[in-house]
Amino acid sequence: MFVVKASLAAALACSVVDPALGFMAPMPAGSAARLSSPHRVHTPAVRRAAPVGLSSLRATAAANPTVGTEDAYGDLTNVQLSGLNGLALKEKVFPSKKEVFAAMPENTWDRDTKISLMYAAISTALTLGAGALAWMFIPLKLAFLPVWALYWYAAGTIATGCWVVAHECGHGAFSNNKFIQDAVGYVLHTALLVPYFSWQRSHAVHHSKTNHLTEGETHVPYTMETGKKTLAKKAFMQKLFGQKLGAVIYGAVRVVSHLVFGWPAYLLAGVTGGPVRGVTNHFIPVKPFSTGEKNTELFPGVWKKKVWLSDVGILAMGGLLAAWAMNFGFWHMAALYLGPLAVTNCWLVLYTWLQHTDVDVPHYEGENWGFLKGAFMSIDRPYGPIFDFLHHRIGSTHVVHHIDCTIPHYRARAATDAVAKAFPEHYLYDPTPLPQATWRVATGCIAVEKRGPKWVFVQGEGTPKLPAAS
Repeated sequence: MFVVKASLAAALACSVVDPALGFMAPMPAGSAARLSSPHRVHTPAVRRAAPVGLSSLRATAAANPTVGTEDAYGDLTNVQLSGLNGLALKEKVFPSKKEVFAAMPENTWDRDTKISLMYAAISTALTLGAGALAWMFIPLKLAFLPVWALYWYAAGTIATGCWVVAHECGHGAFSNNKFIQDAVGYVLHTALLVPYFSWQRSHAVHHSKTNHLTEGETHVPYTMETGKKTLAKKAFMQKLFGQKLGAVIYGAVRVVSHLVFGWPAYLLAGVTGGPVRGVTNHFIPVKPFSTGEKNTELFPGVWKKKVWLSDVGILAMGGLLAAWAMNFGFWHMAALYLGPLAVTNCWLVLYTWLQHTDVDVPHYEGENWGFLKGAFMSIDRPYGPIFDFLHHRIGSTHVVHHIDCTIPHYRARAATDAVAKAFPEHYLYDPTPLPQATWRVATGCIAVEKRGPKWVFVQGEGTPKLPAAS
């Protein structure tokens, strides 16, 4: 308990160019010149044109009115509602990236290497400090297992901040100095057994196809057809244990399987990855893995070399852990390192799962999908001041992160407030407490069915009551 209290007390004291995709994403006019120097800060040239853009957006929406509530939301039979009250399902005209950028503060894209390094240092110091306290004060005895469990939770939660900093490096949001950026990201991710460049690439694909039914990457849902086996498991449990108890057991199994096994399953076999990419592996970028359709290979061209470079770091880290175990004993290494790592991995999966999934958040495909439409399907949630501090607001400012992943996390709060104010019909914030939201997603987001232009989860019963039209 001392370790937990000390760790938290210390914590409280203290899409222009995406290199991972290998192409230049759309950028506002006039931005290219500022990108030519690695020491210049990228700031989109679109400024203060918001009133014109918003007026245009509202005029377009007015010219295409919906006939009624059902027409606006589509067929909601067996669809549940979350704390979003169906807002993501409501048909609407989406703004352009230019209009959204114009609504954000002018310094949104200003990256300060010193500030970024400060946050990296804070997360690293807190993580190492928690480990040092455990090493000094918690006996390695079975009787102290409950105390070790508290340490694993505290240290793993704190170490997630290091994970988020490395994630920001992978997006190019950490610094204008690419060497510093990749060095910090590579070291921090490798220390957490994450293949830095491999994940940089796959995560960039995830950003480029958010909530795309077939080309998305991570947490891509089953359809009612492809999910027959999974749905059959739920039906079997309900038949065996009864409707209510069977559903509870099935939900518990999904929570554990996702949070505990989801991350290694994704790295090793591409589980929940995009169907078009087939079976993928973040450590082996050649056959028999990456067996997707033509032109959908997860690690094309030069990325294969970067995957191998990531592997070098992972092997080196593995060697350090082996040396640790040989000198101090396996259980010493496992108690101080593997326990917290498992918690960090759970946090990672929880964040990505809840950021893009809920019972009334749809997926799209083909011409019905669009980059900004997908970005606005991201969900911000209430993580509270402690987790927001430790995890650099990765869960409470995720919408703007998907609008442009090169925005530094310390600029994201102001950008989020601006987007929420300018686009209240598009910005998604669900106030549901995290435990309830996790359970709702685990039990109600199993497979999607096509309803008009959308693919929606249909694991509910009946037709929900929609909020009154404003």
